[in-house]
Amino acid sequence: MKEKNNKINRRNFLKTVGAAGLGPVLASAGAKAEPNEPNAPLKEQERKSPQVPRRKLGKTGVDVSCLALGTIFDVLENQILLRKSLEWGVTYWDTAYGYTGGNSELGIGKYLANNPHIRKELFIVSKASEAATVADVETRLQASLKRMNTEYIDLYYGVHGLDNPGQLTNDLKQWAKSAKKRNLIRFFGFSTHDNMAECLTAAAKLDWIDAVMPSYNFRLMQDDKMQAAIEACHKEGIGLIAMKTQAKEVETDEDKELAKHFLQRGFTEGQAKIKIVLEDKRISSACVGRDNLTHLQLNIAAVLDKTKLTQADTEAFKKYATETCSGYCAGCGHICNSALPDTPCVSKVMRYLMYYNNYGEQQEAKELFAKIPGKVRNKLLSIDYSLAEARCPQHLPIGKLIAEAVSKLA
Repeated sequence: MKEKNNKINRRNFLKTVGAAGLGPVLASAGAKAEPNEPNAPLKEQERKSPQVPRRKLGKTGVDVSCLALGTIFDVLENQILLRKSLEWGVTYWDTAYGYTGGNSELGIGKYLANNPHIRKELFIVSKASEAATVADVETRLQASLKRMNTEYIDLYYGVHGLDNPGQLTNDLKQWAKSAKKRNLIRFFGFSTHDNMAECLTAAAKLDWIDAVMPSYNFRLMQDDKMQAAIEACHKEGIGLIAMKTQAKEVETDEDKELAKHFLQRGFTEGQAKIKIVLEDKRISSACVGRDNLTHLQLNIAAVLDKTKLTQADTEAFKKYATETCSGYCAGCGHICNSALPDTPCVSKVMRYLMYYNNYGEQQEAKELFAKIPGKVRNKLLSIDYSLAEARCPQHLPIGKLIAEAVSKLA
C-alpha cells in the first residue's frame, strides 16, 4: 500500500510540474525551454513551484538545498539554468575559479548583476583552483568575488582537489580565519577526488574545516574505509556534499541491465543514483553538474519524488558495482603513486579520462590534461604500469586507460 501511495505521489508530482510547464520538457529528451528573458524576476506562479528539500550543512546550522547545481559549464551563455534552478528551490550553486576559463563565475555574476535581490536566497560555493600557496588562495578569492558581483562567498574551498592532508597547513588555517573575519567567506573547506578516505579522516581531526566535498556514489559506498571516513566527519559536524554521484554513463550490458531495473521502478538510472546518495542522511547535498535543462529538471524530479529505494534496489547497485569495478577509478591515487613515484599524476589522468568519457566534460578534461607538465605527459606512453595494475584494488587496466587518455586528451 505504501509503494502504491508513493507511485501516486510521483504521478501527482508530474501532473503538478506539467501544469507549470515542466511536463513537456521531461517528455522530450534534450529539449531546452527558453523563456522570453532568463534574467527577468521570477513570476509568482514560478515561486509556488514545488521546492526541493533542504538539509542542515553540518555544524554550520545553515539549511541548504539537498540538490546543488554544479556550474562546470559556460554560465554566461546559459543563464536559463540559473533561473530554472531558483524556480524549484535549487539555491546551492557550486562553481570554481577555474571552471570554463572563468565563465562559470562570470555567468553567476551576470545573473546577480541583473537580480541583486536574489543574492540573499543563494548559497554560493567556489574553489581556489590550482592555488599553490596561501597568497594564491587570496588572489583567487578576490577574483571570484569580483567576477560574481558579490561581497562574500558562502562556502569557500581553499584547496580544490585535496589529495594530501599535508596541504591543510596552519598558514591555510590562519588565512581561513582571516577571510571569515573580513566577511569575505562564511565557511571554509575543501574538495577531494583522490585519497578521499585519508583526507576526510584528517578533516575530522581539525576544528577549522566546516565542509568537505568528496566524490561519493553507489560505487564508493561499498568501500569500508570511505564509510568510516564519512562517519568520522559526520560525527564532528562537518558538512558533506557529494559530487560525481553518477559514477558512469550507460555503455555495457551490465549498465543497460541496471537502467532497465530502475526504469521498471518508475525512474531513470541517473535519478536512482541521486536517490541512493541522498538516502544517506549524512550527506547534506548532492552536487550534479548539468548544462542541459532537461537533465536538471529530471534531477529535480528525482529529489522531489517520495519513492524510497528498496533493498532490491540497493542490492542491484551493489551487484553492478562489483561486476563493473574494473571500469571505474575509485580515486585511491596514493596506491598508483607508491607504484609510480616518478609519475604522481596517473590517477588524475584516469579521472580526466572519466570526465571525457562519462560526464560529457570533454573540453574541461583536455584543459586539465594540458596543465600536466609537458615532460610528464611525453613519457606517459613509455612507462611500465604493471606494478600499479597489480596493486590496483579495482583491477584497472591502467596502461590501456593511460594510452586512451593520451589519444583523446592530448
